[in-house]
Amino acid sequence: MQNWLDYILTWDQVDPARNSFEWDEDEKAQVLLLAKEVLPVRYPGQEPREVQYRSEALLNALFVGRYGLWARHWRWGVGEGGGGGIVWSWCCAPHSVTTPDETTARAVAALLEWREWLEELADRFAELAPPPDADAEARSWHVERAAVRLVTLVVDRTNAECGWYGLCKVTLFWFLMSTGMNDTEAAAAVLDAVGGRFASWTTPKPAVVDTVGERLAVALTGRLPYRDHREHSDLEELHDRS
Repeated sequence: MQNWLDYILTWDQVDPARNSFEWDEDEKAQVLLLAKEVLPVRYPGQEPREVQYRSEALLNALFVGRYGLWARHWRWGVGEGGGGGIVWSWCCAPHSVTTPDETTARAVAALLEWREWLEELADRFAELAPPPDADAEARSWHVERAAVRLVTLVVDRTNAECGWYGLCKVTLFWFLMSTGMNDTEAAAAVLDAVGGRFASWTTPKPAVVDTVGERLAVALTGRLPYRDHREHSDLEELHDRS
């Protein structure tokens, strides 16, 4: 678990409410110009992929230095090339680094996609958070409902492609942190609840998602969610479409 925590940012580090981001046409023009300036020149003897990966690393350094740590995952692309994220504008260095104009345009678009995802999550977390005065049973229901809806959201945005469950675990981790849990407790709860129940290229069945939500709720509250008022996800429809 510690290795996982070493890699993943905390919710405080990515929460849009704590990490401002001002964007307009002037900022866009300036960042595109800076991005082109940091792209390396290829020297004789260098392999094309060396230049591509170096370009990606330099763009990442620019974004993180200018906007903060939240920008670090701008290249978390959908599918195998991107590691199972939600970004469509950027796949991976070998496929996304081409001409300076194309490369910088893709990178900036990917950065904006990632920011939009964080802002969407912040809104979802606020909507799904248990009320402060909720008792254990009500809190259990809210946690389970949040888990089911957030898993559904990630499945929909990633098409359940390669590695999608990694983003799913991070999303649940951030949700728990947004409710006040510390990173160690949140990570342990998520990793135990998800376990090996999700797989690449596989839309999870509703019963599997319900199990993950229930395990998370019971681990955090010690109570089963009350069944007669449970809300179910749209995963049956997603599964039928897959």
